[in-house]
Amino acid sequence: MEPVNSSSDDADQVLVEENSHGIKVLLNRPNQLNALSFQMISRLLELFLACEEDCNVKLTILKGKGRAFSSGGDVSAVVRDITEARGNWKLGAKYFQKEYILNFVIATYSKPQVSILNGIVMGGGAGASIHGRFRVATENSVFAMPETALGLFPDVGASYFLSRLPGFFGEYVGLTGSRLDGAEMLACGLATHFVPSVRLSLLEEALCKVNANNPAVISAIIDEFSQQPCLREKSSYHQLDIINKCFSQRTIEEIISALERASVNSTDNWISSTIKSLKTASPTSLKISLRSIREGRVQGVGQCLVREYRMVCNVIRGEVNKDFVEGCRAILLDKDKNPKWEPSKLELVSDDMVDHYFSKVDDEDLEDLKLPTRSNLPVHAIAKL
Repeated sequence: MEPVNSSSDDADQVLVEENSHGIKVLLNRPNQLNALSFQMISRLLELFLACEEDCNVKLTILKGKGRAFSSGGDVSAVVRDITEARGNWKLGAKYFQKEYILNFVIATYSKPQVSILNGIVMGGGAGASIHGRFRVATENSVFAMPETALGLFPDVGASYFLSRLPGFFGEYVGLTGSRLDGAEMLACGLATHFVPSVRLSLLEEALCKVNANNPAVISAIIDEFSQQPCLREKSSYHQLDIINKCFSQRTIEEIISALERASVNSTDNWISSTIKSLKTASPTSLKISLRSIREGRVQGVGQCLVREYRMVCNVIRGEVNKDFVEGCRAILLDKDKNPKWEPSKLELVSDDMVDHYFSKVDDEDLEDLKLPTRSNLPVHAIAKL
């Protein structure tokens, strides 16, 4: 693959290969697990908009170099801006603004997008793929939304796609940061297909020969290379009945209480590890994440992204607490895995504090997210789960 129309180092983070009927886009920061930099997001947005106007482009293939599709947004860079650039959280706001616009363009894209999720796909990587029409998982796929452990919340439109998973599985995945493999992604609908990694090169070769943007044609081609994988014996998806019973509760406190009651008569390590995940996450993040996913159940993808932008701006502004900076310090930077959350307990996170995150940021220079006008409603992707 060669970079198109650019010789800069930034452009080399996204490589593009053109063929007669479409383009293949490669996320090219393998040493950073293809964490999405501001430059990568800007380039992807530019490419998607240009290809939508190009009648010669029938479909887009998106993949990552190395062992990750994308491990998420480059939140370490955002934290550096907050902490080093004299507290300039608005640089972070600009990053999330561009990222959420990209998510919306992908969700409303008029041409098929095939994302090859052969490796890690987390956070912002999910935003660049799950909103698209086709998501191909493999035996190497590892999906997670780990934001509550970082003092953030599942964003990039996750309140839209998590809330549309079966039952209350989305609440479970979003609140605990639980990792799913390719078979689990297919079972719950995050992936549309499962293709063994040894067959990916043949799949890509077949897709590059397609002179059509008909989703049914694309789907039929992917079907030729697909398999129906078996869920692991200890897969969390086998726990859907317990998940529905516990994660349907109204509050985080009630969810944890329900899990603790279920653990009394159970020797299953899954319940105890789930409780541990919830009790080690940021209490504030848990509360705003649950409300976000619940609101997402009755909102369109655009509404979710506009709301999430308000939320993320309030998070990085740090007026209520500094959990995001502290979480990134503990997990990504110092890696001591011992964040000091403030407030430290769920009962100390008031309803007023939670409400603050859903309010317009009190800054006259910062506007709500303005999404581009799009003619294509997101009837593909997650809406079909």
